[in-house]
Amino acid sequence: MLGEYRITGRRAAEISASVERGVATGALPPGHALPPLRELADHLGVNPNTVAAAYRLLRERGVIETAGRRGSRVRARPVSTPRDQIRVEVPPGARDLSTGDPDPRLLPALAPAFAEAARTADEQPVLYGQEPLDDGFARLARAAFEADGVPSGPLAVTSGSLDAVERVLAAHLRPGDALAVEDPGWGSLLDLVPALGLRPIPVAVDDEGPLPREVRRALAEGARAVVLTCRAQNPTGAAVSAARARQLRDVLAAHPEVLLVEDDHGHGIVAPPPHPLAGTTTHWAFVRSVAKAYGPDLRVAAVTGDPVTLDRLRGRQRLGPGWVSLLLQRAVAQLWRSGAPDLAEVARSYDERREALIRALAARGVEARGTGGLNVWVPVPDETRAVVSLLHAGWGAAPGARFRLGAPPGVRITVSPLSPDDLGPLADAVAEAVRPPRGVRYG
Repeated sequence: MLGEYRITGRRAAEISASVERGVATGALPPGHALPPLRELADHLGVNPNTVAAAYRLLRERGVIETAGRRGSRVRARPVSTPRDQIRVEVPPGARDLSTGDPDPRLLPALAPAFAEAARTADEQPVLYGQEPLDDGFARLARAAFEADGVPSGPLAVTSGSLDAVERVLAAHLRPGDALAVEDPGWGSLLDLVPALGLRPIPVAVDDEGPLPREVRRALAEGARAVVLTCRAQNPTGAAVSAARARQLRDVLAAHPEVLLVEDDHGHGIVAPPPHPLAGTTTHWAFVRSVAKAYGPDLRVAAVTGDPVTLDRLRGRQRLGPGWVSLLLQRAVAQLWRSGAPDLAEVARSYDERREALIRALAARGVEARGTGGLNVWVPVPDETRAVVSLLHAGWGAAPGARFRLGAPPGVRITVSPLSPDDLGPLADAVAEAVRPPRGVRYG
C-alpha cells in the first residue's frame, strides 16, 4: 500500500504537506489509495492519531476523500489540480473560443472614469479606518438592486464574484458540509468547493435554471447551502425564468435554514431582468460583479444579503484585505453614471451572435443551448474527440470537463469573438466534431 512514493513527516502538518507534494507532482495521481492509518503510522514511527490528524487536514483542504472501508484516496479532481488546467492549447492561426471573455470592443474606455476617481482621491485621500464603502457606489448599487426586485439589505464590496461567494460560504459552512451546485456549472466555483472542504451535491440545469426536483433532492440529502446563477449561467447560458423562480421559492421556503447564494452572472450583458430568489431563506446573499460588462480587471462586485451574513462577510474581510479600493469603487460608479457602455447595445450584440450560432447549428442538426450571455453549450458524445476535431478545423472550444461533476459531456463556445462570416465555417466544424466517428466494422 505504501507504493513508490515515500510519505514522510513526524507531525500531522508535515505528513499532510508530504502528501500534497506528491499530489502536486503527479506522484500520487487522482484516485490513488493512501495507506491505512496504522500502516502509515507504523512506517513513520508515529502515533496513529497523528496520521488521523494529517488525513483530516487533507480532507478539509479537499485533497483526499474517505469512503468508509474503502479507505482514503486522492480526490478525482484535487484542489492542487484545478479545472483551469483542463484547457486546450490553441495553436497559432486558430480562433480561441474557449475563454469566456467579453468582447474588448464592447468594453468602455476606462481613462475618463479613473481620472475622475483619481481627482477625488487627490482631494480626499483614503486613510486607514475610513468607511470601506464609497457613498456614490453604494447609492447606485442599492438602486439597481431595488429596481431588479432584490430585497433591501446591507451592502458590501468584494474583489469579484468568487471572492464574495467564498466569503459567504465560509461565514456559514464548515468542512464536511454539503452544498448544492449547478451541474454543469462555473468551474471556479466547483474548484472552490473542495478547497473549502465542502461536499458538492450536483443539481441539473435546463434553459430555465436549476431543476426544482433536483434542488429538492439535494436539500433532502443534507445540503446546507444552494449556489445558483440567475442569468447567463456559465457555461450553459441558462436564465431563471419567472415561473422557475416561483417553483424554486416554494422548494426553498420549506428549508428556511438553508443558505442561498445567487450570482447575477448576466449583469450588464443581458437585457431581461433577473428573477431573484433572495429573501426566501433566513440567510442569503446576492452577488453582482462588473467584470463581464466593464472588464475582468475591474475586480469589483456588489453584494447584499441578510444582516448576519453581511456582518460576517465584512468582519472577515477586515481581517484580510480590509476593503476593496475606493479608487476602483469610484471609477465603477463613474462608469455607471456616464452610461458607458450602452448596456442595451451590449446585450443586443451578444444576443445576435449567440442566437445566430444556435440557428446555424440547428440547421445542421446540432443541438445547442444558450438563453443569454457570452456562451453556447453544445452536448457532444465524446469531449476529447470534439475538442481535437475543432482544433484541427481551426477553432478552440472549452472542454466540458472544466464545468461538470456528473452531467453529460459537452463543449463551451464563447461567442464574443465571432463575426457573421464565422458562423457557417464554425457550425460546419461543430457538426463534424459531434458526428459519430466513421470507421471500418470488422465481423
